[in-house]
Amino acid sequence: MSLEMLDAGLRKDVAALVSSGRAKDPERVIVDVVPPADGRGPRYRLAGSSLDFIRMNSNSYLSLSHHPAVLEAADAATHRFGAGPGAVRFIDGTFQPHIDLEARIAAFCGRPAAKIFNSAYTTNLGVALAIQNKQTFWIGDELNHNCIIRAMRIARVPRSHKAIFPHNDMGALKAAIEGVPDGVERVVVIFDGVFSMRGDHAPIDAINEVLAPHRERFAEGLVTIVDDSHGIGAYGATGRGTEEICGAQADIVVGTFGKAFGVNGGFVAASEAVVESVRQKADTYIYTNPLSAADCAAATAAVEIADSAEGRARLQNVQDRIAQFRAGLDRLGMESIPGEHPVVPLMVRDTERTRRMVQGFSDNGVLVVGLNFPVVPEGDQTIRFQINAAHTERDIDEVLAVLARIR
Repeated sequence: MSLEMLDAGLRKDVAALVSSGRAKDPERVIVDVVPPADGRGPRYRLAGSSLDFIRMNSNSYLSLSHHPAVLEAADAATHRFGAGPGAVRFIDGTFQPHIDLEARIAAFCGRPAAKIFNSAYTTNLGVALAIQNKQTFWIGDELNHNCIIRAMRIARVPRSHKAIFPHNDMGALKAAIEGVPDGVERVVVIFDGVFSMRGDHAPIDAINEVLAPHRERFAEGLVTIVDDSHGIGAYGATGRGTEEICGAQADIVVGTFGKAFGVNGGFVAASEAVVESVRQKADTYIYTNPLSAADCAAATAAVEIADSAEGRARLQNVQDRIAQFRAGLDRLGMESIPGEHPVVPLMVRDTERTRRMVQGFSDNGVLVVGLNFPVVPEGDQTIRFQINAAHTERDIDEVLAVLARIR
C-alpha cells in the first residue's frame, strides 16, 4: 500500500520531467553488432528495428572494445582470478591486475602514482572527499561535468568556499583567485579537459599562467585538477589528451577507461601522497567492490595498444575522419564549434528542429544524440556527433548524405 502511494508521487515527478523537456527517451537496446565489411565500419542492430545503424554517439574513440588483445586479456584474467573480486580493495579484494593497471595508467599520464575506481564519476567524488577540509576553497568552470558539481556537494563545500567562472574566461578566473578570502589554506581549481557537450577544451597553459602568481600564497597549496575523460587516449599527437594539446600539465588528472580505451573504470593520477590520501579517505573507493580482474586486464591491454604504433594509427584515422566530417559540414553550410576533438557539435539552435533531425537520422540508420534545453542553454540546442577509429571514409560520407537529406 505504501509503495502504491510512493508510485503515484513518483509518476508525478516523471510527468513534470516530461512536461519540462528534461525526461530521457526510452532506452534503445543493442541486440547485435555486425562486423566491418566492404569499406564500412561496424553496424549495430536494435531491438524492434530492421535497420543496421552507424553509431555516431559512442565514446569508444579508439574502437578498442572488440580488439582481440583486449578480449583475450579479459578472458585470461577471468579464468585465472574469477569473474568478480569478492571483496573491497582493503579486505583482500586487490588482485595483481589492479596493481598492473594502476602502474600502467600512471606511466601513460606521466605521474608517480594512480588509483583506479569503478568510473570517472566515482573518481571525482572520491578525490573531492580525499582533499577537502574546512579551509579548502574550490574554483570551477561553469560548464564542468555533473560529476564535478556533485563532487563539490558530496564533499560539503559551502557556498562561501567556492567560485564558478564563465566558461574558459581567464579574466574571471583571475578575479576568482584574487578574491579567495583570508584564512583559506588550500585552493583547488577544477575543470574538464574536453567539455563533452561542445568538444572544446580547457586552456591549461593559460590557466597555469593566471594561477602562477598565487602558487605560494596558500599554506597547503594551490592545485589544479583536470577531468580529461574525453581527452585521454583520444586527443593530442600521442593521445595524452588536453595536456598534450596545451603543452601544460595540471597537478592532478582524472580520467576514464570507458571512452578512448573502450573498457570500463576510472582513475586518478597524481603524486603518491594524493593517491594514498584517496586510498585512505575516498568513500567511493573504500566501500565498494572494485573493477573485476577482467576489466583491469582489458584496460591494461587497451592502454598498451593506445601507446603503440597501432594506437597512433587508430588515432590518425580518427583525426582524418574528423577533418572529413567537418569539411562536409562546411560544404553544407552547417554551424559547429571549432575544434579537433572527436566530439563534433552541430548547432541547430531550435528544440523542435533538433528533435526532428535526430529522428531523421534514426530513420536513416544513424544514431546521434540531440541536446536540448535545459541540458544545454536555450539557443544552444545541438546534435552531438562522436567520431571513432572504426568509422571509415564511406561511413562519414553516408552520414553527411543523410544530413544533406534531412536538414
